[in-house]
Amino acid sequence: MCIQEGVDYIIKRNLRHESLEQWFSVAQEHGDCEEERPGKWVYTGSVYRDRGLEHPLRIVFRVVHRHVSSTGQMLLVPEVEVETYWTSLSDPAATVIELYHAHGTSEQFHSELKTELDLERLPSGCFDTNSLVLQFGLLVYNLLRLIGQESLRGADAPVRRKRTRRRIRTVIQNLITLASRVVYHARGWRLVFGLHSPWLPVFDRIYMVLLC
Repeated sequence: MCIQEGVDYIIKRNLRHESLEQWFSVAQEHGDCEEERPGKWVYTGSVYRDRGLEHPLRIVFRVVHRHVSSTGQMLLVPEVEVETYWTSLSDPAATVIELYHAHGTSEQFHSELKTELDLERLPSGCFDTNSLVLQFGLLVYNLLRLIGQESLRGADAPVRRKRTRRRIRTVIQNLITLASRVVYHARGWRLVFGLHSPWLPVFDRIYMVLLC
């Protein structure tokens, strides 16, 4: 499906019916070896498989061969751990494995989109309607993410420790639902915020940045 749609992919393979020792032999022949610590060797590399397939597919592997445990205990029988991935990427094997292990970050963003924006259950039985709702949700999510990242650029945010990103829930609570009131003054309507809000300087700064 990914190939037909022209989409790149990284898919972890099921090794239930494959020999770990055979993969260790493949790793010794085709992989790059690195000794992470005494008694532990890590092989990374890739091979191509075309058996039963229309086109050869790339398999990236990571094989760990361990003679000594992390506590320094010598092992009577060496341990072999194997991870393999189908991929369409041409990047180095280590990069592909790192990208796969980073999928937890993507899942966290996906979870935020569903829970914080109340998109866990779509409102309609019509696919086109739900598609439109999702597109609006993505627009709102990206705007909130932009506001959250911009709030980290200054030192005026009342936070206890340094952050690399701000959760959507925090952005909504602190920068979207700021207490304010609508006032008619000098023949015009104005939005007046509480001067004692600790997030007001951040709101003003982000507003001016987005305004320009």
